[in-house]
Amino acid sequence: MLKQLSHSCIWVHDQDEALAFYTDKVGLELRQDVTLPELGEFRWVTVGVPGQPAVAIALVTVPPAPVFEEETREQILALVAKGVIGGLIFATDDCRASYEELKGRGVEFTQEPTEVPYGIDAGFRDPSGNQSRLVQAPAP
Repeated sequence: MLKQLSHSCIWVHDQDEALAFYTDKVGLELRQDVTLPELGEFRWVTVGVPGQPAVAIALVTVPPAPVFEEETREQILALVAKGVIGGLIFATDDCRASYEELKGRGVEFTQEPTEVPYGIDAGFRDPSGNQSRLVQAPAP
């Protein structure tokens, strides 16, 4: 029986760049950064929202063969760069304040806070191209 969602993975072009972005600019905390020599130096990097220890985001590079053929790997990287694969949605109590805070840390937004039927929503992209949203639920 399923108990809970513990991890979500996003493809990144460069784990160091992604780690710096999500910790220094977005404000997430590093959870794990381990390299597994027995798996060809596979690096497992996870970050998460402070105060929410049960859920982590894995920043995973697109693996080469034998996992993916080179052509497939290049296609995945290209789709990530276009911002059409996956994405993250972060809840916030004040979308406009979070927007200003993250913008002040150097996060480049693709959409300013906008009122929508489900609250207030803003969008940004990480250095790899992954789309992320800040969402403030509507007032009751």
